[in-house]
Amino acid sequence: MRKLTGAVFQSLDGVMQAPGGPEEDRTSDFRLGGWSHPFFTGDMGPFEGVISSEYDLLLGRRTYEIFAAYWPNNRDNPIGEKFQRINKYVLTHSDGPLDWDNSSKLTGDAAVVVGELKQSEGRDLLIQGSSTLYPPLLSAGLIDRLLLMTFPVLLGKGKSIFDVSQRPSRMKLIDHYVSGTGVIFTTYEPNGEVETGSFATKEPSQDELKLREKIKEGAW
Repeated sequence: MRKLTGAVFQSLDGVMQAPGGPEEDRTSDFRLGGWSHPFFTGDMGPFEGVISSEYDLLLGRRTYEIFAAYWPNNRDNPIGEKFQRINKYVLTHSDGPLDWDNSSKLTGDAAVVVGELKQSEGRDLLIQGSSTLYPPLLSAGLIDRLLLMTFPVLLGKGKSIFDVSQRPSRMKLIDHYVSGTGVIFTTYEPNGEVETGSFATKEPSQDELKLREKIKEGAW
């Protein structure tokens, strides 16, 4: 089975929109595009190993269009050369053509079609950008490894990989690294269901019980 990795540039408050440049993605009037650039010094820790490995790309339609407009015109960059030759699988409901070399359309329920793709022969898969892919794929347990690269900046609003529709689950930290500019790299793998507990050491007091009733009644 192919392994699926998600590699995410995000701010401290979880925004991953347009890290690469001011014009990358202005959806919802986002005006802080390019916010990751000041922190790139050549020291990108685990991401260097991920991006230099062999993989095929799994993308949402908008990220695909951003990449297709940029990378074919920058093939002198090693990443551009790689992106040109590898397969690009695009999850989309659009009928529009995919003109970039080696691009394939995936249509239907994300969890179903990506599950089938993972069962097929081929290289492992890497998600770049594509915020809409994460909630259904995380909920279905289809992302084998999640690399979060958290930059020391607060953006206030913008696209995130996390969504209220996401099924709760637990993750296991398997690696971590901090760059010289303060970017925190944390790598996670799925680790089952969420466990809960309580720090209470004795039965609730009458005051606590009254507060619980107040909360239950919606009067809190």
